[in-house]
Amino acid sequence: MNYFLTEEQEMLRDLCAQIAKEKILPLRAELDESGEFPWEVVKVLAASDVYGVYIPEEYGGFGGGVMEMCVAAEEFSKVCGGIALAFAASALGAYPILLFGSDEQKQKYLPPIAAGTRLAAFALTEANAGSDAGALETRATLEGNEYVLSGTKQWITGGGEAEIYTVIARTSKGTGIRGISAFIVEKGTTGFTFGKKEEKMGIRASATRELVFQDCRIPKENLIGREGMGFIVAMRTFDNSRPGVAAQAVGIAQGAFEEAVKYARHREQFGQPVASFQGIQFMLADMATQIEAARALVYQAARVVDAGEKNLAKISAMAKLFASDVAMKVTIDAVQILGGYGYMKEYPVEKMMRDAKITQIYEGTNQIQRAVIASSIIKESAAREKRGD
Repeated sequence: MNYFLTEEQEMLRDLCAQIAKEKILPLRAELDESGEFPWEVVKVLAASDVYGVYIPEEYGGFGGGVMEMCVAAEEFSKVCGGIALAFAASALGAYPILLFGSDEQKQKYLPPIAAGTRLAAFALTEANAGSDAGALETRATLEGNEYVLSGTKQWITGGGEAEIYTVIARTSKGTGIRGISAFIVEKGTTGFTFGKKEEKMGIRASATRELVFQDCRIPKENLIGREGMGFIVAMRTFDNSRPGVAAQAVGIAQGAFEEAVKYARHREQFGQPVASFQGIQFMLADMATQIEAARALVYQAARVVDAGEKNLAKISAMAKLFASDVAMKVTIDAVQILGGYGYMKEYPVEKMMRDAKITQIYEGTNQIQRAVIASSIIKESAAREKRGD
Protein backbone atom coordinates (compact mmCIF):
# COMPACT_ATOMS: atom_id res chain seq x y z
CA MET A 1 0.00 0.00 0.00
CA ASN A 2 1.56 3.34 -1.02
CA TYR A 3 -0.80 5.68 0.87
CA PHE A 4 -0.72 8.02 -2.14
CA LEU A 5 2.94 8.82 -1.57
CA THR A 6 4.79 10.55 -4.38
CA GLU A 7 7.60 8.71 -6.13
CA GLU A 8 10.12 10.79 -4.17
CA GLN A 9 8.39 9.99 -0.88
CA GLU A 10 8.40 6.27 -1.70
CA MET A 11 12.11 6.46 -2.44
CA LEU A 12 12.68 8.22 0.87
CA ARG A 13 10.64 5.58 2.70
CA ASP A 14 12.63 2.76 1.10
CA LEU A 15 15.95 4.47 1.88
CA CYS A 16 15.00 5.00 5.53
CA ALA A 17 13.75 1.41 5.84
CA GLN A 18 17.09 0.18 4.50
CA ILE A 19 19.05 2.37 6.92
CA ALA A 20 16.87 1.17 9.79
CA LYS A 21 17.46 -2.49 8.92
CA GLU A 22 21.18 -2.26 8.16
CA LYS A 23 22.41 0.42 10.58
CA ILE A 24 19.88 0.87 13.39
CA LEU A 25 18.78 -2.72 14.05
CA PRO A 26 22.29 -4.01 14.91
CA LEU A 27 22.71 -1.24 17.51
CA ARG A 28 19.21 -1.24 18.98
CA ALA A 29 19.66 -3.50 22.00
CA GLU A 30 23.18 -2.26 22.78
CA LEU A 31 22.24 1.42 22.82
CA ASP A 32 19.05 0.75 24.77
CA GLU A 33 21.18 -0.90 27.42
CA SER A 34 24.02 1.65 27.47
CA GLY A 35 22.00 4.80 26.83
CA GLU A 36 24.67 6.06 24.45
CA PHE A 37 23.79 8.55 21.73
CA PRO A 38 23.79 6.98 18.22
CA TRP A 39 26.47 9.09 16.56
CA GLU A 40 27.30 6.26 14.19
CA VAL A 41 23.74 6.39 12.86
CA VAL A 42 23.81 10.19 12.72
CA LYS A 43 26.77 10.00 10.35
CA VAL A 44 24.90 7.59 8.09
CA LEU A 45 21.79 9.80 8.04
CA ALA A 46 23.92 12.84 7.26
CA ALA A 47 25.70 11.04 4.42
CA SER A 48 22.30 9.98 3.04
CA ASP A 49 20.97 13.59 3.12
CA VAL A 50 18.04 12.53 5.32
CA TYR A 51 18.38 15.46 7.72
CA GLY A 52 17.36 17.89 5.00
CA VAL A 53 14.15 16.22 3.83
CA TYR A 54 11.88 18.88 5.40
CA ILE A 55 14.14 21.89 4.74
CA PRO A 56 13.79 24.08 1.61
CA GLU A 57 16.31 23.61 -1.18
CA GLU A 58 17.56 27.18 -0.83
CA TYR A 59 18.94 26.24 2.59
CA GLY A 60 20.53 23.00 1.45
CA GLY A 61 17.55 20.73 2.04
CA PHE A 62 15.51 18.28 0.00
CA GLY A 63 12.61 20.71 -0.35
CA GLY A 64 9.99 18.51 1.30
CA GLY A 65 7.90 19.20 4.35
CA VAL A 66 6.23 17.63 7.35
CA MET A 67 5.08 14.67 5.26
CA GLU A 68 8.66 13.75 4.41
CA MET A 69 9.69 14.22 8.02
CA CYS A 70 6.90 11.85 9.09
CA VAL A 71 7.79 9.20 6.50
CA ALA A 72 11.39 9.12 7.73
CA ALA A 73 10.48 9.19 11.44
CA GLU A 74 8.03 6.32 11.02
CA GLU A 75 10.53 4.05 9.25
CA PHE A 76 13.29 4.65 11.81
CA SER A 77 10.84 4.17 14.69
CA LYS A 78 9.71 0.77 13.41
CA VAL A 79 13.11 -0.45 14.53
CA CYS A 80 13.98 1.93 17.38
CA GLY A 81 12.01 4.88 18.68
CA GLY A 82 15.00 6.14 20.64
CA ILE A 83 17.50 6.18 17.79
CA ALA A 84 14.82 7.74 15.57
CA LEU A 85 14.92 10.82 17.80
CA ALA A 86 18.44 11.60 16.60
CA PHE A 87 16.58 12.66 13.45
CA ALA A 88 13.18 13.80 14.73
CA ALA A 89 14.37 15.89 17.69
CA SER A 90 16.64 17.90 15.41
CA ALA A 91 13.60 18.73 13.29
CA LEU A 92 11.81 20.00 16.41
CA GLY A 93 14.72 22.31 17.13
CA ALA A 94 14.87 23.52 13.54
CA TYR A 95 11.20 24.34 13.03
CA PRO A 96 11.17 27.61 15.03
CA ILE A 97 13.93 28.88 12.73
CA LEU A 98 12.13 27.57 9.65
CA LEU A 99 8.84 29.19 10.65
CA PHE A 100 9.93 32.45 12.27
CA GLY A 101 13.64 32.94 11.69
CA SER A 102 15.03 35.92 9.78
CA ASP A 103 16.69 35.38 6.42
CA GLU A 104 20.07 35.75 8.12
CA GLN A 105 19.19 33.19 10.78
CA LYS A 106 17.94 30.72 8.18
CA GLN A 107 21.05 31.16 6.02
CA LYS A 108 23.32 30.63 9.02
CA TYR A 109 21.65 27.74 10.83
CA LEU A 110 19.52 25.70 8.41
CA PRO A 111 22.26 24.50 6.01
CA PRO A 112 24.31 22.72 8.71
CA ILE A 113 21.11 21.25 10.18
CA ALA A 114 20.10 20.02 6.71
CA ALA A 115 23.57 18.52 6.21
CA GLY A 116 23.42 16.74 9.55
CA THR A 117 26.70 18.31 10.63
CA ARG A 118 25.00 20.20 13.47
CA LEU A 119 21.95 18.86 15.27
CA ALA A 120 19.25 21.11 16.71
CA ALA A 121 17.15 20.89 19.87
CA PHE A 122 14.14 22.65 21.37
CA ALA A 123 14.16 23.93 24.97
CA LEU A 124 10.89 24.91 26.61
CA THR A 125 10.28 22.66 29.64
CA GLU A 126 11.43 23.57 33.15
CA ALA A 127 10.94 22.03 36.59
CA ASN A 128 7.83 24.16 37.17
CA ALA A 129 6.79 24.73 33.57
CA GLY A 130 5.69 21.72 31.58
CA SER A 131 2.16 21.87 30.27
CA ASP A 132 1.94 25.38 31.78
CA ALA A 133 4.39 27.12 29.45
CA GLY A 134 3.44 30.49 30.88
CA ALA A 135 5.06 29.56 34.21
CA LEU A 136 8.60 29.32 32.87
CA GLU A 137 11.26 31.17 34.84
CA THR A 138 14.34 31.23 32.58
CA ARG A 139 14.99 34.91 31.93
CA ALA A 140 16.54 36.83 29.04
CA THR A 141 17.48 40.45 29.77
CA LEU A 142 18.63 42.84 27.05
CA GLU A 143 21.89 44.57 27.93
CA GLY A 144 23.21 46.68 25.08
CA ASN A 145 23.61 44.46 22.03
CA GLU A 146 23.27 41.22 23.97
CA TYR A 147 20.64 39.21 25.79
CA VAL A 148 21.72 37.66 29.07
CA LEU A 149 20.09 34.28 29.75
CA SER A 150 19.76 32.81 33.24
CA GLY A 151 17.84 29.71 34.25
CA THR A 152 17.59 25.95 33.81
CA LYS A 153 15.74 23.86 31.23
CA GLN A 154 14.73 20.30 32.04
CA TRP A 155 14.25 17.08 30.04
CA ILE A 156 15.57 18.51 26.77
CA THR A 157 15.73 15.90 24.02
CA GLY A 158 19.13 16.00 22.36
CA GLY A 159 20.56 18.03 25.22
CA GLY A 160 24.35 18.00 25.22
CA GLU A 161 24.55 16.40 21.79
CA ALA A 162 22.87 19.09 19.69
CA GLU A 163 24.79 22.25 18.84
CA ILE A 164 21.92 24.62 17.95
CA TYR A 165 19.21 25.24 20.56
CA THR A 166 15.92 27.09 20.30
CA VAL A 167 15.39 28.36 23.84
CA ILE A 168 12.14 29.85 25.14
CA ALA A 169 12.74 32.42 27.89
CA ARG A 170 10.94 35.21 29.71
CA THR A 171 11.74 38.77 28.65
CA SER A 172 9.00 40.57 30.63
CA LYS A 173 7.73 40.11 34.17
CA GLY A 174 4.13 39.52 35.09
CA THR A 175 2.73 39.26 31.58
CA GLY A 176 2.22 35.49 31.38
CA ILE A 177 2.63 34.00 27.93
CA ARG A 178 2.89 37.47 26.37
CA GLY A 179 6.21 38.02 28.13
CA ILE A 180 7.94 35.04 26.54
CA SER A 181 10.46 35.17 23.68
CA ALA A 182 12.46 32.67 21.60
CA PHE A 183 16.22 32.64 21.06
CA ILE A 184 18.89 30.69 19.22
CA VAL A 185 21.73 29.59 21.50
CA GLU A 186 24.78 27.72 20.28
CA LYS A 187 26.58 25.01 22.21
CA GLY A 188 29.86 26.38 23.51
CA THR A 189 28.50 29.83 24.33
CA THR A 190 30.02 31.11 27.56
CA GLY A 191 27.63 30.56 30.45
CA PHE A 192 25.80 27.69 28.72
CA THR A 193 26.44 24.29 30.28
CA PHE A 194 24.66 20.97 30.72
CA GLY A 195 23.31 19.30 33.84
CA LYS A 196 22.63 15.66 34.49
CA LYS A 197 21.74 13.19 31.77
CA GLU A 198 18.46 11.54 32.71
CA GLU A 199 18.03 7.78 33.17
CA LYS A 200 14.81 7.01 31.33
CA MET A 201 12.37 4.13 31.07
CA GLY A 202 12.40 4.23 27.26
CA ILE A 203 13.95 6.00 24.26
CA ARG A 204 17.24 5.40 26.06
CA ALA A 205 19.42 5.97 22.98
CA SER A 206 18.19 9.55 22.95
CA ALA A 207 19.99 12.02 25.22
CA THR A 208 17.75 13.90 27.67
CA ARG A 209 19.56 16.57 29.71
CA GLU A 210 19.27 19.76 31.69
CA LEU A 211 20.42 22.98 30.05
CA VAL A 212 21.94 25.46 32.47
CA PHE A 213 22.28 29.16 31.64
CA GLN A 214 24.36 31.32 34.00
CA ASP A 215 24.74 34.86 32.69
CA CYS A 216 24.86 33.40 29.19
CA ARG A 217 25.34 36.22 26.69
CA ILE A 218 24.01 35.89 23.15
CA PRO A 219 23.79 38.50 20.37
CA LYS A 220 20.45 40.27 20.19
CA GLU A 221 20.34 39.09 16.55
CA ASN A 222 19.63 35.62 17.98
CA LEU A 223 16.12 36.67 19.00
CA ILE A 224 13.62 34.78 16.84
CA GLY A 225 10.94 37.13 15.54
CA ARG A 226 10.43 39.82 18.14
CA GLU A 227 10.07 40.01 21.92
CA GLY A 228 6.83 38.54 23.23
CA MET A 229 6.45 36.07 20.34
CA GLY A 230 7.95 33.10 22.17
CA PHE A 231 4.68 31.40 23.05
CA ILE A 232 3.43 31.75 19.49
CA VAL A 233 6.73 30.38 18.19
CA ALA A 234 6.46 27.38 20.52
CA MET A 235 2.82 26.59 19.75
CA ARG A 236 3.23 26.97 15.98
CA THR A 237 6.29 24.74 16.19
CA PHE A 238 4.25 22.07 17.96
CA ASP A 239 1.52 22.35 15.30
CA ASN A 240 4.17 21.42 12.73
CA SER A 241 6.10 18.89 14.79
CA ARG A 242 3.33 16.91 16.51
CA PRO A 243 2.60 14.87 13.37
CA GLY A 244 6.23 13.78 13.64
CA VAL A 245 5.65 12.45 17.17
CA ALA A 246 2.54 10.75 15.85
CA ALA A 247 4.59 9.17 13.05
CA GLN A 248 7.10 7.96 15.62
CA ALA A 249 4.20 6.35 17.52
CA VAL A 250 2.87 4.68 14.37
CA GLY A 251 6.33 3.34 13.62
CA ILE A 252 6.76 1.90 17.10
CA ALA A 253 3.31 0.30 16.88
CA GLN A 254 4.03 -1.17 13.44
CA GLY A 255 7.32 -2.63 14.59
CA ALA A 256 5.72 -4.26 17.63
CA PHE A 257 2.84 -5.57 15.53
CA GLU A 258 5.18 -7.22 13.04
CA GLU A 259 7.07 -8.91 15.86
CA ALA A 260 3.80 -10.17 17.32
CA VAL A 261 2.58 -11.58 14.00
CA LYS A 262 5.89 -13.35 13.37
CA TYR A 263 5.91 -14.83 16.85
CA ALA A 264 2.27 -15.96 16.64
CA ARG A 265 2.94 -17.74 13.34
CA HIS A 266 5.90 -19.73 14.68
CA ARG A 267 5.03 -20.29 18.34
CA GLU A 268 3.16 -23.57 18.84
CA GLN A 269 0.91 -24.51 21.72
CA PHE A 270 -1.47 -27.46 21.93
CA GLY A 271 0.04 -28.76 18.70
CA GLN A 272 -0.65 -25.72 16.52
CA PRO A 273 0.59 -22.16 15.94
CA VAL A 274 -0.94 -19.68 18.37
CA ALA A 275 -1.89 -17.60 15.32
CA SER A 276 -4.57 -20.24 14.63
CA PHE A 277 -6.41 -19.36 17.84
CA GLN A 278 -9.29 -16.98 17.34
CA GLY A 279 -8.45 -14.98 20.47
CA ILE A 280 -5.01 -14.15 19.04
CA GLN A 281 -6.43 -13.52 15.58
CA PHE A 282 -8.87 -10.96 16.94
CA MET A 283 -6.07 -9.18 18.80
CA LEU A 284 -3.98 -9.02 15.63
CA ALA A 285 -6.96 -7.78 13.61
CA ASP A 286 -7.62 -4.97 16.09
CA MET A 287 -3.94 -4.02 16.21
CA ALA A 288 -3.67 -3.84 12.42
CA THR A 289 -6.86 -1.79 12.11
CA GLN A 290 -5.79 0.67 14.79
CA ILE A 291 -2.39 1.17 13.15
CA GLU A 292 -3.93 1.80 9.74
CA ALA A 293 -6.36 4.32 11.22
CA ALA A 294 -3.54 6.09 13.06
CA ARG A 295 -1.32 6.21 9.98
CA ALA A 296 -4.16 7.66 7.88
CA LEU A 297 -4.73 10.42 10.43
CA VAL A 298 -1.01 11.18 10.71
CA TYR A 299 -0.58 11.45 6.95
CA GLN A 300 -3.69 13.62 6.72
CA ALA A 301 -2.32 15.93 9.41
CA ALA A 302 1.04 16.15 7.64
CA ARG A 303 -0.60 16.99 4.32
CA VAL A 304 -2.77 19.67 5.95
CA VAL A 305 0.33 21.29 7.47
CA ASP A 306 2.21 21.17 4.18
CA ALA A 307 -0.79 22.64 2.34
CA GLY A 308 -0.33 25.82 4.37
CA GLU A 309 -3.62 25.67 6.26
CA LYS A 310 -3.83 28.22 9.06
CA ASN A 311 -5.70 26.32 11.76
CA LEU A 312 -3.39 23.36 12.40
CA ALA A 313 -3.70 22.89 16.14
CA LYS A 314 -6.71 20.55 16.11
CA ILE A 315 -5.58 18.12 13.40
CA SER A 316 -2.01 18.00 14.74
CA ALA A 317 -3.27 17.34 18.26
CA MET A 318 -5.67 14.66 17.00
CA ALA A 319 -2.88 12.86 15.17
CA LYS A 320 -0.55 12.95 18.17
CA LEU A 321 -3.28 11.92 20.61
CA PHE A 322 -4.69 9.03 18.59
CA ALA A 323 -1.40 7.62 17.29
CA SER A 324 0.30 7.63 20.69
CA ASP A 325 -2.68 5.95 22.36
CA VAL A 326 -2.63 3.34 19.60
CA ALA A 327 1.11 2.82 20.08
CA MET A 328 0.64 2.20 23.78
CA LYS A 329 -2.21 -0.26 23.25
CA VAL A 330 -0.56 -2.13 20.39
CA THR A 331 2.75 -2.54 22.20
CA ILE A 332 1.01 -3.80 25.34
CA ASP A 333 -0.92 -6.30 23.22
CA ALA A 334 2.28 -7.35 21.48
CA VAL A 335 3.87 -8.14 24.84
CA GLN A 336 0.74 -10.10 25.78
CA ILE A 337 0.83 -12.15 22.57
CA LEU A 338 4.45 -13.08 23.20
CA GLY A 339 3.57 -14.03 26.76
CA GLY A 340 6.56 -14.63 29.01
CA TYR A 341 8.91 -14.08 26.09
CA GLY A 342 7.40 -10.65 25.53
CA TYR A 343 8.47 -9.65 29.03
CA MET A 344 12.08 -10.58 28.36
CA LYS A 345 14.68 -8.26 26.86
CA GLU A 346 15.68 -11.00 24.45
CA TYR A 347 12.66 -9.92 22.41
CA PRO A 348 12.21 -6.25 21.35
CA VAL A 349 8.54 -5.77 22.20
CA GLU A 350 9.19 -4.90 25.85
CA LYS A 351 11.50 -2.13 24.65
CA MET A 352 8.89 -0.96 22.17
CA MET A 353 6.33 -0.78 24.97
CA ARG A 354 8.74 1.33 27.05
CA ASP A 355 9.47 3.58 24.07
CA ALA A 356 5.78 4.01 23.23
CA LYS A 357 4.90 5.54 26.59
CA ILE A 358 6.77 8.80 26.04
CA THR A 359 4.75 9.55 22.91
CA GLN A 360 1.74 10.08 25.18
CA ILE A 361 3.71 12.58 27.26
CA TYR A 362 6.17 14.78 25.39
CA GLU A 363 5.32 17.69 23.09
CA GLY A 364 2.18 18.08 25.15
CA THR A 365 0.57 15.31 27.20
CA ASN A 366 -2.47 13.63 25.71
CA GLN A 367 -4.59 15.43 28.27
CA ILE A 368 -3.30 18.71 26.80
CA GLN A 369 -4.04 17.42 23.29
CA ARG A 370 -7.65 16.78 24.30
CA ALA A 371 -7.88 20.30 25.69
CA VAL A 372 -6.49 21.73 22.42
CA ILE A 373 -8.95 19.68 20.36
CA ALA A 374 -11.94 20.60 22.51
CA SER A 375 -11.03 24.31 22.45
CA SER A 376 -10.83 24.22 18.65
CA ILE A 377 -14.16 22.44 18.36
CA ILE A 378 -15.91 25.02 20.57
CA LYS A 379 -14.36 27.98 18.71
CA GLU A 380 -15.32 26.51 15.35
CA SER A 381 -18.91 25.99 16.51
CA ALA A 382 -19.12 29.58 17.79
CA ALA A 383 -17.73 30.91 14.51
CA ARG A 384 -20.29 28.95 12.49
CA GLU A 385 -23.09 30.22 14.68
CA LYS A 386 -21.88 33.80 14.27
CA ARG A 387 -21.88 33.40 10.49
CA GLY A 388 -25.34 31.89 10.60
CA ASP A 389 -24.21 28.54 9.21
